[in-house]
Amino acid sequence: MGNSHSTTQLPPKARRSFKRQRSVVLPRCSLGCASVESSRSSQDPTQETSSLVIHEKSGSREQQPSPILSPQVAYAPSEGVSVDAAAAYTLFLKEFPEYRSTWILDSLRRTDYARLERTGETYVDFMGGALYPESLIKVHTDFLSRSVLGNTHSVSNSSKLSLKCADEARAAVLSFFQAPPEYTVIFAANATAALKLVGESFPFTGGSSYVLGSDAHNSVHGIREYATYRGSRICYIRSTPNGGFDASSAKNILLRNRPRSRELAPSLFALTAQSNISNTKNPLNMIEYAASLGYHTLLDAAALVPTSNFSLKQHSVDAMAVSFYKMFGFPTGVGALIVKKSFLAQLKRPWFAGGTVDMVQVPGTIVTRAHEPHEQFEDGTINYLTLPAITDGLQFLSAYLPFLPLRLSSLLHYLINSLSLLRHDTSGTPVVRILSRVPTRRLKSPGDQADTGSMVSLLFLSPTGEMIPNSFIEYSASKQFISLRTGCMCNPGAAAAILGIQEDMDKLYPGVTLKDFENIVGRELGVVRISLGLASNFQDVWKVVRFAALMGNDKSRRTLWDQWVESKGTTVAQAI
Repeated sequence: MGNSHSTTQLPPKARRSFKRQRSVVLPRCSLGCASVESSRSSQDPTQETSSLVIHEKSGSREQQPSPILSPQVAYAPSEGVSVDAAAAYTLFLKEFPEYRSTWILDSLRRTDYARLERTGETYVDFMGGALYPESLIKVHTDFLSRSVLGNTHSVSNSSKLSLKCADEARAAVLSFFQAPPEYTVIFAANATAALKLVGESFPFTGGSSYVLGSDAHNSVHGIREYATYRGSRICYIRSTPNGGFDASSAKNILLRNRPRSRELAPSLFALTAQSNISNTKNPLNMIEYAASLGYHTLLDAAALVPTSNFSLKQHSVDAMAVSFYKMFGFPTGVGALIVKKSFLAQLKRPWFAGGTVDMVQVPGTIVTRAHEPHEQFEDGTINYLTLPAITDGLQFLSAYLPFLPLRLSSLLHYLINSLSLLRHDTSGTPVVRILSRVPTRRLKSPGDQADTGSMVSLLFLSPTGEMIPNSFIEYSASKQFISLRTGCMCNPGAAAAILGIQEDMDKLYPGVTLKDFENIVGRELGVVRISLGLASNFQDVWKVVRFAALMGNDKSRRTLWDQWVESKGTTVAQAI
């Protein structure tokens, strides 16, 4: 026999206890809002520069990087650097006065992300994972320390409390994305697991089509394995040189491969809402167009929703995948598939497990699935100890999300402009080449939405214009306490497009490895990615620009290069 989730209500005493323990969440998660009213000085944007100056003067890192001096940049903490920081911030505010209206995020940075200043780390990998706010961790650990939570597959008081937390988390997710009543939430390990649920369960047939963009995460590409196994067509929408796709080309491909019958040959269109490497936001109205042709629709929203508003009321997709750690940093190991119940009814799981069934005949072949649709897709025991943090995290993000696009727009424009102006001191040639899509407009007020993401994918160039190995850049950045990302970002289609190696991609053969491909191309594959998020401020982008300028100074770069070669050993040194 299988077991089923209980829906029994908590006893009155337990309900009162639960309510008391959870009531502290909103005030704790709104530290920025609370402190703003009481402190006029918090409204002064120069507070951000002050924190930078103080940090540089104090030398608060436990281990300072070795000074690498140049006529342009001195990384070692000094009076000169602090003056440069203050002057740069003053000029930034003159050019981007709208940034002042996001001062509430400076308050958040000083409270929930103070560890960045304490450690001296510059974190610019928000596309890889958001940083958790300290108040969210405090609220969650306080709740756990006062509560007794048990496996939801029972009727004990501890199990009822866990189930109530899970129900609250589902409701919070639906509310955050403005989901109509026909939607439900399936908790999974991450967005990848959520996408896999659709891939393995979708009723592909020999007459079906799976249509997707080349600029997509490997988790979206991976669904083609299920489609191919069942004899379905795989139809790619080619990426433009800047990533994403051309809307008219996408419509033509969808039209040519539209399902003959939604019932007999169900077809699936997967849309990447925002690219994690090309910085492209794809047109969401493509969902409605595909649905009008008879496609079922799937949206990978993992890269979009951490910094952009999204409403399922406005964009009615059959299923949408998200990861919560990319939205507010904690917890990892929990994502969700927000999905229409009518779509779930058409999916066929290839197996069953504990938690997904009500009755199993053993020996035999009879299986009765769990009553609730979402229960049929949540294998085993859900992550019940961390689900309360989902409710709190969404509440936390909701308070600051209206200000985030404007803030990131200002920072991104400054970052792109500053990087584009950098030149090598020996040749006068550009230090970087920006490959990702750049925004076409600048946001002016809170509530506006950007036309691109908040990241830059680029290559660092030598004085002769050749690509500097990404592995050297990553090594050098870590020496300067900068956390960035290099590689293809699990998005080979967009990486090939923006790197201009799509023709080389067409020449790949079964069994080819990344090293084989790099030998064909003649260099390391991938880009350097700088991605901004909820905790980003001017201090971060200024340090990134300063680091990039360091790469433009011949003496400083050579010093780091020698250190990197030595760290790699003789074999790598000979290859270089």
